[in-house]
Amino acid sequence: MSEHHKIAVLGGGSWATAIVKMLIENTETVGWYMRSAPAIAYIKENHHNPKYLRSAELDPKHLDLSNDINYMITNYSVLIFAIPSAFLTSELDKLNESLENKTIFSAIKGIVPETGLIVGEHFHKKYNIPLENIGVITGPCHAEEVAMERLSYLTIACQDENKAKIMADSLNSWYINTKISDDIIGTEYAAVLKNIYAIAAGIAHGLGYGDNFQAVLISNAIREMKRFIKKVHKMKRNINDSAYLGDLLVTGYSTFSRNRQFGNMIGKGYTVKSAQLEMSMIAEGYYATKSAFNIKEEKGTKTPIIDAVYNVLYAERDPKKEFKKLTNKLD
Repeated sequence: MSEHHKIAVLGGGSWATAIVKMLIENTETVGWYMRSAPAIAYIKENHHNPKYLRSAELDPKHLDLSNDINYMITNYSVLIFAIPSAFLTSELDKLNESLENKTIFSAIKGIVPETGLIVGEHFHKKYNIPLENIGVITGPCHAEEVAMERLSYLTIACQDENKAKIMADSLNSWYINTKISDDIIGTEYAAVLKNIYAIAAGIAHGLGYGDNFQAVLISNAIREMKRFIKKVHKMKRNINDSAYLGDLLVTGYSTFSRNRQFGNMIGKGYTVKSAQLEMSMIAEGYYATKSAFNIKEEKGTKTPIIDAVYNVLYAERDPKKEFKKLTNKLD
């Protein structure tokens, strides 16, 4: 990695930790910003994150750790944001340094609640970052499996093919396969929507629906995703690629999926608030549901699954009744 392409990861959670682990395989020094000074001291001494993905070995010799976000912006040209979308605005409010001429990659898989924009669009519209300097890291890749070095697949999307390739090469290893795409809008919306569908799958499971219904739900979800993304950003894409369908499947079915866990708790009778309090990690799909519902209202897309999840989470409708109605809208 040349001086020109120095990479920093911003965020201290499980996905940020997994990305740092991937980058260490290929990069001499990885910048890593997290808010917690005690966590930084712990990583330097014990070689793993104290709170998230504790099994991932992290060699401090390859890490430039700091709890000063402006230090990272000054010293690194490629910035991977892996901060939960709910906290992104408050973190960006700390910036004194300009993001001009920086390459921004979003690994957030969420919608910024304050603006209702996907992360790439947020940086483009609020910080005037050119679209060719914005990328997305997505695909069926759970942080927990990266920690275990189980074979995983990532799609790196950027309009600038060279930037996508540099990032793909930086993340690629014997247990990470990477491919590149130019569909930054579609892949990021897919990454956001699959979290909503995972909540739906979790609610269904919590309510006692079986594997047969789950299969029908996910089959309908990929078609709903295709309709939604086509309305938002029309271009040639194969919705069955791993960045779209693959990510949906792993998030909808895996026990590692926090969005599915969140939905499962709602289905079992937890209130939204109590489910959020019990989970130690952010379920991005909660915030995404409201924004996706507003977008579909504006664009006029048929989205029965998003509607059902929205009604349960935000209109406080009874999950059992709402999903009974949903069963009649699926095929």
